[in-house]
Amino acid sequence: MEVQNSLMPNQEQMAGFTEPGADGPIYMLNLLKFRPKAEYADGRPSDLTGREAYGLYAQGVTQLIAELGGSIVFSAQIERLAIGEVEDLWDVAAIAMYPSRSAMLKMMQSDEMRRIGEHRHAGLAGQLNIECRDAGGLGPLGSR
Repeated sequence: MEVQNSLMPNQEQMAGFTEPGADGPIYMLNLLKFRPKAEYADGRPSDLTGREAYGLYAQGVTQLIAELGGSIVFSAQIERLAIGEVEDLWDVAAIAMYPSRSAMLKMMQSDEMRRIGEHRHAGLAGQLNIECRDAGGLGPLGSR
């Protein structure tokens, strides 16, 4: 399995936000890898670490998600890899709940997201976003 961190969805992934899916909320698992030092696209000098720059983004995006009826339901520092192998671990795992795919797309396309997004780009070396949905009470492993 090849793993590739990215900062933006590709065309196919972006199109997925408008495709029909299960009704109801989605949960976006975010695996975040921070830059050692923030790097702003406009070249401005910054004493911020990548984590600190992302923190500025996180404050704004948490508010945007709440305005849509969603929330950050989990966030934690990644400590170690217990099973499997990857070249490099992510720094933080977080789960955001959005009322729907369309709500997340609306947020992504908002002026406020464009404004705060500069901090996200400055702070992240890359990330994985994995869309999940509730397993419908099928047990802890979602078996059917």
